[in-house]
Amino acid sequence: MENMVRKFRRWEELSQAELAQQAGVSRQTISNIEKGDYSPSVYLALAICRALGKTVEEVFGTDEENEQ
Repeated sequence: MENMVRKFRRWEELSQAELAQQAGVSRQTISNIEKGDYSPSVYLALAICRALGKTVEEVFGTDEENEQ
């Protein structure tokens, strides 16, 4: 399952470093999440969603949820 972090980050015109700073992690962590190489904790997922102004379902939901 692909997450929508990169898509929403770009829509908000944020760099990986800017999103990482807002979420309290490294730029490399954001990169790994976007590539699907790392699954964030619940707390990190919530921090990313707050920074993007989106819900957890919008960013990390299933493909069916993202299409609605």
